[in-house]
Amino acid sequence: MRSFLLSATCSLALLGVVQGPAAANDELMKMSADPKNWVMPAATFDNQRYSKLNQITTDNVGKLQVAWTFSTGVLRGHEGAPLVIDGTMYVNTPFPNTVYALDLNDNGSIKWAYQPKQDPNVIPVMCCDTVNRGLSYADGKIFLYQADTTLVALDAKSGQEAWKIKNGDPSIAETGTNAPHVFGDKVLVGISGGEFGVRGSMAAYNITDGKLAWRAYSMGPDSDILMDPEKTMHLGKPVGKDSGMNTFEGDQWKIGGGTTWGWYAYDPALNLVYYGTGNPSTWNPNQRPGDNRWSMTIMARDLGTGMAKWVYQMTPHDEWDYDGVNEMILADMNVGGQMRKALVHFDRNGLAYTMDRETGELLVAEKYDPTVNWTTGVDMDKNSPTYGRPAVVPEKSTEHNGEDVNVTDICPAALGTKDQQPAAYSPDTGLFYVPTNHVCMDYEPYKVSYTAGQAYVGAALSMYPPKGESHMGNFIAWDADKGKIAWSNKEQFSAWGGALATAGGVVFYGTLDGFLKAVDAKTGKELYKFKTPSGIIGNVMTYEHGGKQYVAVLSGVGGWAGIGLAAGLLNPENAAGWHAAVSQSKQPSVEDKVVSTAGLGAVGGYAGLTKYTSLGGSLTVFAIP
Repeated sequence: MRSFLLSATCSLALLGVVQGPAAANDELMKMSADPKNWVMPAATFDNQRYSKLNQITTDNVGKLQVAWTFSTGVLRGHEGAPLVIDGTMYVNTPFPNTVYALDLNDNGSIKWAYQPKQDPNVIPVMCCDTVNRGLSYADGKIFLYQADTTLVALDAKSGQEAWKIKNGDPSIAETGTNAPHVFGDKVLVGISGGEFGVRGSMAAYNITDGKLAWRAYSMGPDSDILMDPEKTMHLGKPVGKDSGMNTFEGDQWKIGGGTTWGWYAYDPALNLVYYGTGNPSTWNPNQRPGDNRWSMTIMARDLGTGMAKWVYQMTPHDEWDYDGVNEMILADMNVGGQMRKALVHFDRNGLAYTMDRETGELLVAEKYDPTVNWTTGVDMDKNSPTYGRPAVVPEKSTEHNGEDVNVTDICPAALGTKDQQPAAYSPDTGLFYVPTNHVCMDYEPYKVSYTAGQAYVGAALSMYPPKGESHMGNFIAWDADKGKIAWSNKEQFSAWGGALATAGGVVFYGTLDGFLKAVDAKTGKELYKFKTPSGIIGNVMTYEHGGKQYVAVLSGVGGWAGIGLAAGLLNPENAAGWHAAVSQSKQPSVEDKVVSTAGLGAVGGYAGLTKYTSLGGSLTVFAIP
């Protein structure tokens, strides 16, 4: 499945950096090295979500108190996190994607607000709530990617528009939910809409003027995907000519999905950008025979040209909607007794991958939730014809001999063992900290026809905890060398808030029922918790101001797991609306469309949330008095 015209010269002079795109990468690297700031979505290019700040420790974190709060004025799901740049905090909201600049020297007072004008008709074609995953900064500009796919560059000092461009077409259900990411002199944005038959792509724009530098599609001819059939590698072998077309039937690749709405990472030394692609369209696998490359794939691309150096498809011919868009975490670490430039990825399919990020070599692939049952594991024999492929358990396949199969008790559910909520890594412990979903499903595929701008799902789901268990989430520590869980904490609902690791030995995360929690990085022992005004699907961040360390998180229940609350789909029976409309060849209503692409399955599975939280939209900032 599956958001400046004050003169760049003046702004950069105030920051004490050199003007111009060539210096943008150096500027961000220098700023991200200062833990007092939080200058990009994950704080650093490597997506480790680790802070060197250490005022808050395992000994004193229990003394945390609320320092101040801010209401965003918008309900529905608040994903992402604020930025902090030299005394100013930048916060944005779900649709309509308002941006606030808050003065940390004046109790969080509003310095400026940017309120985009968007057509509300984009809302019905947003798959999984009206979320937006945050902002980025570079070259004296704040970058916002709106729901209607408008990419805007705002002067960081005044909030005035420097430039804006349109990256997609909402009339065919192309939408924007991911945070823009700035690498070098380019700002990268993806596209959402896999549940509507959108063909995914990654686009790079020049940060100075918004001109398109390159666009790489997820499937199609080599010239569209930016692949060299002889030089782009998949598990050590060339991908071959038009690999993104010949694993689809006919022209299906044109509506093939593979959208790119997750998080991106960058290795400046290798000049490679890493990201994942989403599910193939439709969810009904029987209607799209073949491996459906390059959906469900980790991409490694050259930042300058966009050309793919290597790729790895995790779930060929996906039958369960296991998007591969979750973040890539880059860490230099010991794997199998050898130091590696590693990439670690916790996929929706329930498998955690450790790879060599320079070559694309697969090093580790193991289940990070023991209930995962759709596969027995990945073939790690390099001499095997099925090397790198997961072995599908026949009883969990949703198609058989060309027929749709209604399958029960598939683990994980379509929202995955982990969805977009990002994990963190601590170089102090060598462990990865992962907020997870502990949820299974029944999956019933059915035939669906494609119409541009209309939902193209083709499956009905129901979700529930694994058999014999009642909790729907775990927060785990993962050893990416051994491929094993180091410790695990149960959560009543999915741990849908992004994690933060700190040099103080404390790991923070948020829960779907609204708690900010702090645990010991080594043992997982809970050290502190606080109930925020609404469920947390945002990502915890930290910064220092006036000599004091602060921790902040957005709360506002929503996203896929919280769509029942966010969109008012509290009656599980409403989920039948879409299926009934399709079965009777009727045009689905707007409400049915929302239910089919977001509420399906999650509404009933997370109905219990109504007892613990409600809609909200607020920022809560913590400190030790």
